[in-house]
Amino acid sequence: MAKNNNWTKEETIIAFNVYCKIPFKSSSKTNPIIIKYANIIGRSPSALNMKVGNFGRLDPELKMQGIVGLGNGSKLDEVVWNEFNGNWEKLAYESESLIAEFQDKKIEDTIDTEQIDFPLGLERDTIIKQRVNQSFFRSTILSSYNLKCCITGLSVPDFLVASHIKPWKADEENRLNPHNGLCLNSIHDKAFDKGFITVTPDYKIKISKYFDGVKNDNSIKDFFLQYENQTIILPDRFFPSKDFLDWHYQNIFKK
Repeated sequence: MAKNNNWTKEETIIAFNVYCKIPFKSSSKTNPIIIKYANIIGRSPSALNMKVGNFGRLDPELKMQGIVGLGNGSKLDEVVWNEFNGNWEKLAYESESLIAEFQDKKIEDTIDTEQIDFPLGLERDTIIKQRVNQSFFRSTILSSYNLKCCITGLSVPDFLVASHIKPWKADEENRLNPHNGLCLNSIHDKAFDKGFITVTPDYKIKISKYFDGVKNDNSIKDFFLQYENQTIILPDRFFPSKDFLDWHYQNIFKK
């Protein structure tokens, strides 16, 4: 049953989690994601959708695009935004832990741990936290790009990857930073990871000279060469960092 009392901080943190996981333009009281999390925290879908809209008004990247959220947010919304916006690792694990608590579950029960091989000497909690954080990063990146590959526009979620611009091992501090992510299909994710393609700080796609020897191959033309110098499909929010893109161009791209 929906509540009439003021939102708690815990509920508001979960609402911010949902804000990150759902394409803003798709947020509505009938959206399945809104309905799912509204049921978890015991709020109506309308109330949770309104809270997501309240976070939208605080997002400068939406404002730059002329997209405005709702006008009547609470002070608590601003407190949660200021505490967690930019502190992505804290948001990911704390919000997912709260979601588990609201369901009377352990956090490991909310993720797929069946395929995890726990090595000797490595704490179970460490692996679970890593898996939770990776899942949050994927959801945030895919939603920001409206579930579309930013190069091809492919929109089949099973084929999409939340690709790190600066690799996971290269920058621990920005592992969960959504400004360090691109939504790519699995082929272009592999090519980006290996430096066969890059995205410049002005969001242009560059194809490595590596392909020059096979540029008459139709599959190479179709998968890679046709995208040379095209602009990526930009996200609604969490624009890829120009500094991270420049790092990839300088350090990973096969010039």
